[in-house]
Amino acid sequence: MKSLRQKLRDGDLVLGQMVLELFTSGIGPMLAAAEMEFVLYDMEHGRCDMAMLAEMVASCRGSHIVPMCRVPDFNFRPLSRVLDLGVKGVMVPRVETREQAEEIVAQLKYAPVGRRGVALGIAHDLYQAGTPEFFAQANDEIIVILLLETAKAFENLDEILSVPGIDVAWMGHYDLTVSMGIPAQFEHPRFLAAMDALVDCCRRHGIAPGFLPATPEAAAHWISQGFRCISLGSDIGVFLNAMRGFRKSVMDSRVSPKS
Repeated sequence: MKSLRQKLRDGDLVLGQMVLELFTSGIGPMLAAAEMEFVLYDMEHGRCDMAMLAEMVASCRGSHIVPMCRVPDFNFRPLSRVLDLGVKGVMVPRVETREQAEEIVAQLKYAPVGRRGVALGIAHDLYQAGTPEFFAQANDEIIVILLLETAKAFENLDEILSVPGIDVAWMGHYDLTVSMGIPAQFEHPRFLAAMDALVDCCRRHGIAPGFLPATPEAAAHWISQGFRCISLGSDIGVFLNAMRGFRKSVMDSRVSPKS
């Protein structure tokens, strides 16, 4: 079976969900049961900290779901702290320059590719220090995700995505529109041009474009436009939409009691 990173390299579509609120040990396995391929725990806007993340990652063992996380920011040092808990992919917010991209890859990969610190026999290797081959294997498994969400990032897009070792370039749509002076205007020509530019640049550099569409219709559209790493909404959005739809269906189908 192909790893998630290999699927991204091969141009496959991968689906998962970003979790901002429902940090329960069941969320990862539930997403796996729903045939999702990854869960992305949010430490930037969500209430997840290191202790909670450790529990979430441990709860994913035994299922096929790939645990990933969004760290709070670029200065969350070292970025590899979350990898030592067993996270298999790391999203870093507000990447704007090639130098930042190079530093991110360096912190998340072992030498000779990078300079990730070594601690073996802990959570990430299931407390069993491996053979010398472990380091290359770990480098081949870890997914590096850059969150591009400012006008400056898109000015430097080609330079950023030319850095070796990047797997996913994720569109930060709300922040980008705010940065561009067109807040939440997702039909604006400048935003749509940025979406096209991201897909085109990713295609040239062999990187998967990533996005979080809020609706099934938006997901289908952006997948058709070339986005390949997709969060199917967020836990909050999907739960609220489902609950509202459930309630509406109940209320609409009520039969008035006989008088």
